Amino acid sequence: MADPAVVIEHLGHTYLPGTPLESVALRDAGLEVARGEIAALIGASGAGKSTLAHFTNGLLRPGEAGRVVVFGQDTASPSLDLGALRRRVGLVFQYPHQQLFERYVGDDVAYGPCQLGLDRKAVRERVRWAMEAVGLPFQAFKDRQTFSLSGGEMRRAALAGVLAIRPELLVLDEATTGLDPRGRGEVHTLLRRLRDEEGVTVLLISNDMDEVAEVAERVTVLHEGRTVLAGEVHEVLSQHDALAGAGLTLPTAAEIVRALAREGVVVPGRPITACEAEEALWLTLRS
Repeated sequence: MADPAVVIEHLGHTYLPGTPLESVALRDAGLEVARGEIAALIGASGAGKSTLAHFTNGLLRPGEAGRVVVFGQDTASPSLDLGALRRRVGLVFQYPHQQLFERYVGDDVAYGPCQLGLDRKAVRERVRWAMEAVGLPFQAFKDRQTFSLSGGEMRRAALAGVLAIRPELLVLDEATTGLDPRGRGEVHTLLRRLRDEEGVTVLLISNDMDEVAEVAERVTVLHEGRTVLAGEVHEVLSQHDALAGAGLTLPTAAEIVRALAREGVVVPGRPITACEAEEALWLTLRS
């Protein structure tokens, strides 16, 4: 892969090893993410996705088995500057209440930029930009109490806090769960804009196959701590048997196309989104 942002190879990780609570999370996990792409990591609950995500910014570091290289830096190296790495890699947690801690929303979003040593004006500009980007109008939300927000608003606030440090790699762990369809669409548009206009690399961790089909370019599939499939999004998300073996389903559009094929209506290509399926079906009906 040319110019990778993340390379993870043969990674293993066990929580609380040698204790009665020992739990193997990763057995032979691998992941590659190229700079400037939107990649997705998918798998059934308990597959190890969140654990793998925590290796991308040094919350966890290799020790048991495997290798993790982020922006050319081996994260197992004793000389690794963790602070510098975490300024480049922003991780949005699966549960926003684990990430939010300040009393007011504006202060929470400002925490990261303040740690960068920016002056007051620059911090305020970053906070305004990040909040507006995620759909939390600055004037309306900056003085709101953080834990009075709805679940969806908390997710937006957590994302804003990470965006405010202007990371080069943005890792989102189930970051659109709890958002309504309009909210998810807004986040998808934001991710594309960050990639296209800012050159941000995105790693999206999601169980929503339709979401992955809409926004990702490459997909990696985890199953029971192992990487079992990886490749271009259409290639991966059209493999019914392989996905089923990992406890996953096809995207809705691909399921419909598959059902049509069983009824003798063959749709060309490998459509995985509603728009692709509509266009392919229209071409089929015209012919």
